[in-house]
Amino acid sequence: QVKKQCDQKLLIRMKTKCAPCLLNVGTQCPAGYTKITNGTGVPDCRYYLEIKTHTLSFPGCRHRCEKEFEQPECCQGRWGPDCLGK
Repeated sequence: QVKKQCDQKLLIRMKTKCAPCLLNVGTQCPAGYTKITNGTGVPDCRYYLEIKTHTLSFPGCRHRCEKEFEQPECCQGRWGPDCLGK
C-alpha cells in the first residue's frame, strides 16, 4: 500500500518569563512542554520592579522549554483531507 500521509515533526521552543535567578529553580514549563535547562536556567534576561515612581531593572534567569508537535501533511502528489491523488 502506497503511503498517503507524510506528517511533519515540528519542534516548538519557548522561554519562561524572566525571574530572579534564585527563585527560578522551581519554575515549570507550560503543560506539554519539556524543560531543557537545569537549575536556575539561563541568565539572559532582565526583570523589572516598580517602586512608587521608579522602575528598577535587575538581571534574571529563564528556562528554555520545547515541545514536539506532529503536523498532518499529505505525501508529495497527494492532496485534500484524505490525501487522495495520483
